Amino acid sequence: MQPINPTYRRTFPPPVMEARRWIAGKSFAPEMPLINLSQAAPVDPPPEPLARAMAEALLENPASHLYGPVLGLPELRAELAAQWSASYGGTVRPAQVAVTAGCNQAFTAVMSTLAGAGDEVILPLPYYFNHKMWLDMEGVRSVTLPTGDDLLPDPEQAAALITGRTRAIVLISPNNPAGVEYPPALLRAFFELARSRGLALVLDETYRDFHSREGAPHDLFTDPDWHDTLIHLYSFSKAYRLTGHRVGALMASEARLAEVEKFLDTVAICAPQIGQIGALWGMRNLGDWLAGERREILARRGALTAGFQRLPGWQLLGCGAYFAYARHPFAKPSDVVAREMVDAAALLTLPGTMFGPSRAEGGTGQAEETLRIAFANADAAGLDEVVRRLGALDL
Repeated sequence: MQPINPTYRRTFPPPVMEARRWIAGKSFAPEMPLINLSQAAPVDPPPEPLARAMAEALLENPASHLYGPVLGLPELRAELAAQWSASYGGTVRPAQVAVTAGCNQAFTAVMSTLAGAGDEVILPLPYYFNHKMWLDMEGVRSVTLPTGDDLLPDPEQAAALITGRTRAIVLISPNNPAGVEYPPALLRAFFELARSRGLALVLDETYRDFHSREGAPHDLFTDPDWHDTLIHLYSFSKAYRLTGHRVGALMASEARLAEVEKFLDTVAICAPQIGQIGALWGMRNLGDWLAGERREILARRGALTAGFQRLPGWQLLGCGAYFAYARHPFAKPSDVVAREMVDAAALLTLPGTMFGPSRAEGGTGQAEETLRIAFANADAAGLDEVVRRLGALDL
């Protein structure tokens, strides 16, 4: 038998793929069709003008079929730098921007330059499972930072976890999977902690376009030396419905990006050209459309929040951007509850056990008690039906 890297063998399988197997081969009654709340990905195609711009590039721009610069199209890097500088009130230069094949690749590229086998990275709970998977596969120890019912990490507790092997702290805001938005003061406290200890603060803002806060969600880019501490991650998948075209971005020091370039060149050479062209067109032309998408997501968030107030026994711990994170009322662990909900209510969600350690693994019990509900792909009527089905559950 051929050998398998032991760190890969010890890494858990992709959670969304596992959840899809729960519904494989099943049929659902017409009066109760499956509502899939497992994955945070737009199901609609990009707006027609954006798709048309991409199609025209495919047909009329010969360069769209070729390798591009490893760190991304210069025009897209410049547009990102300009818009981020304006929206955050700081200074981001094009040379501090890289474009990647999705935000997951941005994370893996950054982490490959930060930490090696035996090093440590702090992940607040609940964590994004792909972050944990990558660290596990690389032999980097994930040091989990527990959170309470507010799901907000505590900088002082994080400080107590730092050792000589710690290389970075990872934050996601708005959070995946919890949906919570980290207050600006909390992000600033983590920034100062990381700077004082010589660590990187990796801030994943994939869902920034759907933040409920008006204006900049934090002031970290206003620090003239932000790049010495902060590494920022972003995705075009949710903003412009470009999931299949794989376009993400990261912002960091030029020295960091020189190392990132080595990783990207050996993995994908460059992000897909058509996706980058689409992202650039979207940034330049779809500001009003994206503002409308944000208003719709916030309306769905409000509808689900109101719906949970009618659900006895359920507790909504977090709700924002694409996600709700809820404590279920059943005397069963969440992985069992999530599977049983498929047959009992035709609802597919992900259990908290996919986002943190179980009690047997040293967890606090939060993982067994919670479910992630990716609500963004359900409209108001669909969310009302979700609440109705949850209220009727008897597991």
